[in-house]
Amino acid sequence: MSQTDRELLDAHLSGDTAAFGELFTRHRDRLWAVALRTTGNPEDAADALQDALISAYERAGSFRGDAQVSTWLHRVVVNAALDRLRRNKVRLASPITDDMDFASPAPGPLDQAEAGSMREIVLAALEQLPPDQKAALVLVDMEGYSMHETALILEAPEGTIKSRCSRGRVKLAQILGPLLADATNSATAASDMKHPSSRPTRGASKQSRPEGGAS
Repeated sequence: MSQTDRELLDAHLSGDTAAFGELFTRHRDRLWAVALRTTGNPEDAADALQDALISAYERAGSFRGDAQVSTWLHRVVVNAALDRLRRNKVRLASPITDDMDFASPAPGPLDQAEAGSMREIVLAALEQLPPDQKAALVLVDMEGYSMHETALILEAPEGTIKSRCSRGRVKLAQILGPLLADATNSATAASDMKHPSSRPTRGASKQSRPEGGAS
């Protein structure tokens, strides 16, 4: 039987040199997704995840046991990502290549995102949000955490998380409206260029008069 997260953490604190690596590997994919979506940049996400890994490794003894170990790990990763955002004022540098499904348990502007370029538009819009609002939306709307779980990860009251999500969604709606409209207009124009025959011809709506005039 495999060890629980808490057992692996305790084993690490007891000197088991392989325990922490196994614990991190168990949650690596989701931790990476959170770091990537919070920073919006693969290079900064990798740096943030490395900072978080070192911090968690060295400060494992500070884990109070008031939440799940996975929640604590996510908290460390989010804090590292937010620190990097605040220090470097990160801008989206390249397209995100991980699994960007944007499956949101609650309705919001993120639901408007579609595959391909729409994802990049949403990610670019996220960069314009305050870091705390962005982190809340990443965890709730992208990663599917509940408000309660997100409150534990961000160490903030649940009401504060709800407020951050609400304000963030309103701001995203304001940002995404013109961007999505521009993208739709561009797609329509491109389609018209590819299929010119689909456009109505001049005078097509006029009814032809029978030869010889009216009877």
